[in-house]
Amino acid sequence: MAQKLAILTSGGDAPGMNSAIRAIVLASLNKGYQCIGFYHGYNGLIEQQFTELDEHSVNNITQHGGTILKSARCPAMLNTAGISQAANTLRKLHISALIVIGGDGSFHGLDALSEHWQGTLIGLPGTIDNDLSGCDHTIGFSTAVNTATRAIDKIRDTANAFERVFITEVMGRHSGHIAFNTGIATGAESILSFENCDVNKQQHIVTQLLAAITEQRNKHASFVIVLAENLWPGGASSLQAQLNQHTDFNCAVCILGHIQRGGAPSSEDRMLATTLGVAAVEYIDELLLAASSSPAPIMIGQINGQLTQTLISDVLKCNKPVASKWVQQYQHYLSAKSTISN
Repeated sequence: MAQKLAILTSGGDAPGMNSAIRAIVLASLNKGYQCIGFYHGYNGLIEQQFTELDEHSVNNITQHGGTILKSARCPAMLNTAGISQAANTLRKLHISALIVIGGDGSFHGLDALSEHWQGTLIGLPGTIDNDLSGCDHTIGFSTAVNTATRAIDKIRDTANAFERVFITEVMGRHSGHIAFNTGIATGAESILSFENCDVNKQQHIVTQLLAAITEQRNKHASFVIVLAENLWPGGASSLQAQLNQHTDFNCAVCILGHIQRGGAPSSEDRMLATTLGVAAVEYIDELLLAASSSPAPIMIGQINGQLTQTLISDVLKCNKPVASKWVQQYQHYLSAKSTISN
């Protein structure tokens, strides 16, 4: 009887998850393993909602966003009873290895599960936020940046037509990777993110923005502010109100929201997801062939084009801020000059 590998996608969906699923399934079948997919993240694992995956299951899915296995948050994985039930399902179905595609919360689930189940546990970094250490990029990040960039390019057209200020809020949870990459790619006059903005100095920041906006307005030009979500107290609308108090023109707000998590994955995300999916199966195959005892849970990522294996516990310990060189280069060379300092 073939050994069984299992997959689930957990937490926020990310473009490219389907590419990872496809790669895992095809590589598993090629190695002679049976592949099981659990629906709705850890909920499906706890409630035993699963399906057997084959070539037909993953045909024509790589170009689609979302995940064919669906995703969800799972409060039950925050308590021992839920974790134990998840482990019992894996034992009942005789699963040899579980691959979880997700982000920080999903990896906390993996770490907790390792205390109750002795099989092989692997995480693949799947989140648009790009906030996981042990990899250059997470699955979905490239597509999210491309989506936000295209949206802000369109916002810029109308901003130019009216010589207007636009505050555009992008996703990222508590990470500035989308904000900085999108802001630099679109030539934003100001990027407000966790790495360069001390919100305890709100009035100082507003004063700097007003000076930069006034200078830009005198040049008959638009002014785009890219704002990281969860940064400014009260969000984009609060910043808008603070700026409008001091100007004779209205700032506009555009919150891009969940469009950044949808759409066809970029080629970069498809390639990354495929590479990591195959690598996960190869790693499992090596362990099973060697009859090795299962090690601590790991995340498989990619740094400088090379595959990496990082303990999940280490991934969860480390922050991954935007590289300081990008922050410094933007502040000193690329931003509106009146917004250089915090």
